Amino acid sequence: MADAARHVLLVADDFAITEGVSAGIAQLARAHRISGTSALVTLDRWRSDGALLAALRSEIAIGLHINLTLGAPLTSMRTLARGGEFPKLAPLIGSSLLRRLDRRELEEEITRQLERFASICGHAPDFIDGHQHVHALPVVRDALIASVRQFYQNQAFKPLVRVPGDRMHAVMGRAGARSKGLLLAALSTGFSGLLGRCGLPANDSFAGVSGFGESEADVARDFASAVQAMGRLHLVMCHPGLPTPELAAFDPITTRRRAELAVLSRDNVLSAHLWHPLRDAGTGAIDWTEVGAVAR
Repeated sequence: MADAARHVLLVADDFAITEGVSAGIAQLARAHRISGTSALVTLDRWRSDGALLAALRSEIAIGLHINLTLGAPLTSMRTLARGGEFPKLAPLIGSSLLRRLDRRELEEEITRQLERFASICGHAPDFIDGHQHVHALPVVRDALIASVRQFYQNQAFKPLVRVPGDRMHAVMGRAGARSKGLLLAALSTGFSGLLGRCGLPANDSFAGVSGFGESEADVARDFASAVQAMGRLHLVMCHPGLPTPELAAFDPITTRRRAELAVLSRDNVLSAHLWHPLRDAGTGAIDWTEVGAVAR
């Protein structure tokens, strides 16, 4: 087994949110500067960028970025998206904590997103995470697990599912947005154990939460902090890309993306630890247990 304690799974979020973000991530993938990327499949850009993502499978792990807060759903969600649009994050968190979400409705939407990914890429996602980490919220996590177990029931290898929280001492030991890190840890409470009981592999430490400082120095400092307190499989999220006017309509993270792209395009503190996927010769899938992921 690879020495997972010395390796970082560096994942670029938000592939297919805009042309510039997809292009920047693809540039890093071809240069072997990232480990993987997760894609939004609910936006119109997926129709064009899905083929680009599929072509990157030989270079990096490619995953699904579950979306429940941006744009419109793929299914009719009468509870969550009454007006045909997803809610913002804060109302979604409130509804999840109060258990006011419809689990069956969520299962149908997540399954449709899995299907849409596979219809373009030709295979199931290597891993799964969530836009704004929605996949780890109460009720949503139960729907996600049910959908994933059904979707992968006949496949030899299960997808890695991101746990977007870490231990309190690890969060506090890193510079940056500690309050956000602690909030994510709180919202993710119990998620790792639930995944383990359901036989789904997961990372056991997580970093990349930042205050989104926009300079390259800010980015370099955040990445240096991200390699502190690594576990057996340490997942670090990032948001590189080329900002365009199109992006501002979807996401407030714009200038920061260019800075991350610049830092990641050259040798940096993450380079020595970067994990690259090894695929099964027969299925082309990734056996995450071979790189330190454990179903706990």
